[in-house]
Amino acid sequence: MAFDGLTIAELAYEFNRELTGGRIYKIAQPETDELLLTVKTGDGQKRLLLSADASLPLAYLTRDNKPSPLTAPNFCMLLRKHIQNGRILSVTQPGLERILRIQVEHLDEMGDLRRKTLVIEIMGKHSNILFINEDDVILDSIKHVSAAVSSVRETLPGKPYFVPNTQEKLDLFTCDYETFQKALASCPKPAYKALYGSFTGISPVLAQELCFRAGVDGDQPTAALTREGYQALFLAVSDLLKTIREGTFVPNMAWEGKKPVEYAAIPLTIYGAKPNAQAPVSACPEPAAQSSSDAEPGNRVVYFPDMSSLLEDYYAQRSALTRIHQKSADLRRIVQTALERNLKKYDLQMQQIRDTEKRETYRVYGELLNAYGYQCPPGAKSLEALNYYTSEMVTIPLDPTLTALENAQRYFDRYGKLKRTYEALSELTKEVRAEIDHLESVAASLEIALKEEDLAQIKEELTESGYIRRKGGAKKEKITSKPFHYLSSDGFHIYVGKNNFQNDELTFQFANGGDWWFHAKGVPGSHVIVKTDGKELPDRTFEEAARLAAYYSRGRQQDKVEIDYVQKKHVKKPGGAKPGFVVYYTNYSMAIDSDISGIQQLG
Repeated sequence: MAFDGLTIAELAYEFNRELTGGRIYKIAQPETDELLLTVKTGDGQKRLLLSADASLPLAYLTRDNKPSPLTAPNFCMLLRKHIQNGRILSVTQPGLERILRIQVEHLDEMGDLRRKTLVIEIMGKHSNILFINEDDVILDSIKHVSAAVSSVRETLPGKPYFVPNTQEKLDLFTCDYETFQKALASCPKPAYKALYGSFTGISPVLAQELCFRAGVDGDQPTAALTREGYQALFLAVSDLLKTIREGTFVPNMAWEGKKPVEYAAIPLTIYGAKPNAQAPVSACPEPAAQSSSDAEPGNRVVYFPDMSSLLEDYYAQRSALTRIHQKSADLRRIVQTALERNLKKYDLQMQQIRDTEKRETYRVYGELLNAYGYQCPPGAKSLEALNYYTSEMVTIPLDPTLTALENAQRYFDRYGKLKRTYEALSELTKEVRAEIDHLESVAASLEIALKEEDLAQIKEELTESGYIRRKGGAKKEKITSKPFHYLSSDGFHIYVGKNNFQNDELTFQFANGGDWWFHAKGVPGSHVIVKTDGKELPDRTFEEAARLAAYYSRGRQQDKVEIDYVQKKHVKKPGGAKPGFVVYYTNYSMAIDSDISGIQQLG
């Protein structure tokens, strides 16, 4: 997903509409590279979040507040000195650059009106927030970049501010058809790559969208474009510029299943959005999105009233997943370490088992020597004998210093040792394999954990399994995590376990004998229970439950996942088995995809 020039253009339009004329009431710096401005406007209080984080630079209006450090950083103090209580005059974007300029009017120490500009540059690892005066001289920046770091531009107090032009891209607003066509023709790349490589503010997805709207194959090299193709592309670009000038943006996000794949400020028709779609208008303070299912099966497009709503929704989800991923790091490390150790142990044991494969051969050699040893002359190094098990002649190696009977006893001793080794290893490998399966199921549970209480239950499972030591005197945590709850299209309730404890509880405490049980075949995954209430399930509910079992399994990336399903009364738990482990001997199977976008989630 790209924070491109079009996204910035929509934000500039939105910020102008919402913030122009407002007064900056509060200035906070919650993070080292992030600002939160509280602006009082005629429509109420608005919060503007600006972040120059190298991995996640962004700007949007937010409803949420953030705690600030007790001591404000120097950059924040400078802004408070100059522009707190200042009035926002405008928010502009130079061309289609990924830059926003927020011009603020304020009174200086002498009571005279002055104008300062807060600039945010959203440029990946080069992102920055700068504070400049009327003469475009940098007063300070949230990140200081010296000549030792960048030979292109210094962002230090007292240095002149200018927009770096390191990529030599053209501005679409100043291009006529001839310039446009010449720029593309001189770039020997696929058409969509030539678009975003030649012009400022165009991202790969926007370039593909423009090619799609023009009816041009974006993967076709520019050398193969016809005159009509160039004209169609220029017309698509002209329509884009008209949208920017008129402010007729339609923020939308394309989803595949439960995963957002792209967003833009114009309808993403390449993902099935309507080309003439209009953004929903929300009169309530909680902006609501609306969805379109005109995309390909399994895909959907969600429209938002403004780009801030879209970005806040997307980054809130991404932030939550990132936070859970960080909090689960210790658990994942414990599981991965134990898994690697058990896999090495299992490989070693399997090699030792392969080394015992000759045990039966040694037993046969011993028996044949007992039967035919009288034919063996003293000092012989081998004996040809008929194997009465297979009716074939075999050559038995002998120790010439031993008699035939002594050689037979030696082979029996080897056989006995290998047999004992095989029997011991057979039990050990079963235990280690069960441990590996258990750890892989825990790893799968960590992948679908969404909340801290989900992690708490997984941690408790690892503690009870001996992978985490319970601190002395520590009590077992109260678990509040609950299974996923879905409603099928036919009105049947479907429950999905988030971890092995929930899997056991769903299958053996919650489900009745006549309920249906689903699980991905041969891979770690969740137990899925469909409550029947004594009714017969329609085929569609069987398919939706199977899709849930496929989605909440390690096989979700496959095109098709084989799902076993059976009535719960046929599912048994062996004595002493690990949490989540069950057996069943009669079942049905189906191969199905893991798309659950059409299934209603209740909890």
